[in-house]
Amino acid sequence: MRTKSKSAFAMGVGLTAMLLPGAALAGTAERAAFGTMPDGHAVEKITLANDHGMRLSIITLGASVQALDLPDRDGKSADVVLGYDTLEGYIKKGNFFGAIVGRVANRIADGRFTLDGKQYQVPINNGDNALHGGPEGFDKKVWTVVSVKGGAKPSVTLRYVSPDGEMGFPGKLTTTATYSIDEGNHMRLDLSATSDAPTVVNLSNHTYWNLAGEGAPQGALDEKLTIPARWYTPTDAGSIPTGEFRDVSGSIFDFRKPMRVALHVRDGSDPQIVLARGYDHNWVVSRKPPAAMQLMARLEDPDTGRAMEIRSNQPGVQFYSGNFFDSTLVGKKGHLYRQGDAIVLEPQAFPDTPNRPEFGSVRLAPGQTYENHILYTFTTDGK
Repeated sequence: MRTKSKSAFAMGVGLTAMLLPGAALAGTAERAAFGTMPDGHAVEKITLANDHGMRLSIITLGASVQALDLPDRDGKSADVVLGYDTLEGYIKKGNFFGAIVGRVANRIADGRFTLDGKQYQVPINNGDNALHGGPEGFDKKVWTVVSVKGGAKPSVTLRYVSPDGEMGFPGKLTTTATYSIDEGNHMRLDLSATSDAPTVVNLSNHTYWNLAGEGAPQGALDEKLTIPARWYTPTDAGSIPTGEFRDVSGSIFDFRKPMRVALHVRDGSDPQIVLARGYDHNWVVSRKPPAAMQLMARLEDPDTGRAMEIRSNQPGVQFYSGNFFDSTLVGKKGHLYRQGDAIVLEPQAFPDTPNRPEFGSVRLAPGQTYENHILYTFTTDGK
């Protein structure tokens, strides 16, 4: 986990839909209503756009990526992330579409961990385990808009304050998420968190990607994936890491050279694929958090020419191949989401780190700042 000294952030803006100052420059930022939660909380959508066909929409529920429109090699634009057209889908069905997940992304075995000699219990919501912070994690919370900026680098900063004891976690945790884009078709997500007491933190983003376009008939399995990792962490039947760092050499987990996701995603000869119903594992890009951002993954779609590179200051990346979509979810534009319609790539600390000292630490102390910086670079056929 990367930490640094505490720093301040900008405050304030109104809650009306508008075109923000700076629109005369290359980028724009717009705010609009997206709906109302059952408890009366208003949910907003903030849309950032540049002059090169990139259009990113963030909703305040879960600080979630709701849409990302990108041009293909021929200049034709398409939304490349899964989700819902209306707030109702996010409330009733969720599935972490585009959301910030936490306090602890991924799984905690049995929902239990020990911190400074005291045991804590997080409500379980994934078999016997806690997943992505429990049943009422950060994806279920309406975040506060701190600032929205237009101009050459449009951005939105959101904040969520998690009270001491929420979902069983100690300490009052203040989290900020800043999304920004630029004229080079980069999208950046900067996550930070501070606590007033020792706690555990591992945040990430859970966007479902299909570079062919959301709802494309071929899904995402024909896309080529590269993960520059020598090891991955195999899991037990409950998707909890066994503690082993397994070498990917000669295995179907070796993505060090570009490989079609479809090639082995249903290869029943590997017990790990059988247990997870596909890929749902953590790749060890580095054994420890790096000093600077490192390449985590590259995804390429041969049909459209779109490509995405992900860099982060985290040691691992969770690759999930959308194994549990079963055509019962109706997403954007009435599309039924099926197995393999999208993949997830989550830069983060390793799963179940609070219970695995050999994986490092996700402990956050008062006076420290947790940070996860993620940079997404989008190109078409190398341009």
